[in-house]
Amino acid sequence: MTDQNNHCAAQTGALPEEYCLEICSNGVESSLAAEEAGATRVELCASLYEGGTSPSFGVIKCCREVLRHTRLNVMIRPRGGDFLCSEHDLKCMAYEIESARDLGADGLVFGCLTADGDIDLKALEFLMERAGTTEVTFHRAFDLVRDPKTALEQLIEHGVCRLLTSGLRPKAVQGMEMIAALNAQSAGRIKIMAGSGVSPDNIMELAVKTGIREFHFSAKVPRPSDMRYRPEEDIMSGSYYIDEYDREVSSFGMIKAALEVIKGLAGRTHRQTEGKTMLTLN
Repeated sequence: MTDQNNHCAAQTGALPEEYCLEICSNGVESSLAAEEAGATRVELCASLYEGGTSPSFGVIKCCREVLRHTRLNVMIRPRGGDFLCSEHDLKCMAYEIESARDLGADGLVFGCLTADGDIDLKALEFLMERAGTTEVTFHRAFDLVRDPKTALEQLIEHGVCRLLTSGLRPKAVQGMEMIAALNAQSAGRIKIMAGSGVSPDNIMELAVKTGIREFHFSAKVPRPSDMRYRPEEDIMSGSYYIDEYDREVSSFGMIKAALEVIKGLAGRTHRQTEGKTMLTLN
């Protein structure tokens, strides 16, 4: 088992060390918004509408160049769809891990399942070996496992630094009971981070009801295209209806709002209840 304290690098940023705001970024512009607002970390992805896939070499390189204070984690997921990884998928992921590490990624984000809804331990061991000392987050593939208690212990045993989860529900606020249970089970051996539907409006509730200190959201807002000439029909959207003249970027204002909520959390009174730290609202 890898010592988590060695495998998980210290965090930097505007927040107290025990708190973290991670921005799910789809490119350089969103990553810059995260940096300028003071987010702790970026999770860099492509294709957010598919749940996030691996970003390109060029996007990783550009984000690494512009992120001076915000940590950079890179999604390792060569395709959308399920998390049942074939031999070809794993080979792609190994190359992507090598590339991301060479480009200076601070962390890697991946996850694989078996057809029966368990952690694919063989795939996990293969990918963890290639990750080396780079910290690893197991992504929301976890929310599709059939036995979360056993799955969490397996991630801990294999040296995974962090789990991103919505508590096995579509949105984190719906899965708060499970997130709290996972956080209690973890006992500091792995970091539990809430994701899916997280916003400045519910971070306080998530923190109070689950005890977690890490929060993940995209802060995305629509960004209309500046194209003046537009054909009368959509040409490039394919089988998905996506407005080909709109895109989404992370909002500086939303990130700042979330950071202010978390800073407020850090100033709350802590008390010891049944051997674990809980937050109280004064």
